[in-house]
Amino acid sequence: MLLFAAATLVAAAGLLPRAARADDSPLKLVALGDSLTAGYRLPADAAFPAVLERALKAKGYKVEIANAGVSGDTSTGGLDRLDWSVPDGTQGVILELGANDMLRGTDPAVTRKALDTIIARLKERNIPVLLAGMLAAPNLGTEYRARFDAIYPDLAKTYGLVLYPFFLDGVAGQRANTMDDGLHPTAKGVERVVEGILPAVETFLGRLGQQKPEQKGQ
Repeated sequence: MLLFAAATLVAAAGLLPRAARADDSPLKLVALGDSLTAGYRLPADAAFPAVLERALKAKGYKVEIANAGVSGDTSTGGLDRLDWSVPDGTQGVILELGANDMLRGTDPAVTRKALDTIIARLKERNIPVLLAGMLAAPNLGTEYRARFDAIYPDLAKTYGLVLYPFFLDGVAGQRANTMDDGLHPTAKGVERVVEGILPAVETFLGRLGQQKPEQKGQ
């Protein structure tokens, strides 16, 4: 009882070690995706998770973003590795999968089911998700595009997720921002991705309990 009382007094006085204070601990996020997340042909510090983490820290946020991108991965592949790619202690996931499904012409119903299952399983673990959307290429036809493009807004609505509609907005089709394969972002392209998605990520962080730094103390 004496030990409990002493601990209570110490806590009330704000004398617990700094490491024990939630405000001092960075949010632990995981970016789960394919080569667009992994940073295809880019150094690790130029990949999307690293660039996003720096951008958030520059704005005063306390975050750590693990890179769980695997080049060539599909939504089904992401589902298969979900448990070890998103370890216990993860506080939020940025989900970016589906581009390779689309490029392979995978039935959108398969992609939808895999992404739905990923989100549902993360929900069961109380891990919030920011969903990064993808759009089908025009040459896949009107019907395919309509079915594929609807996946992300539909899932975001079903689960109440923060949605960034198109991960490659400002990059796709822009030679200055893509590699010679016409698909993957250059380092400059990754910076454009981060610039575009940043407001959605800030909204997501707000849901996770991190106020905008300029709002603290107001």
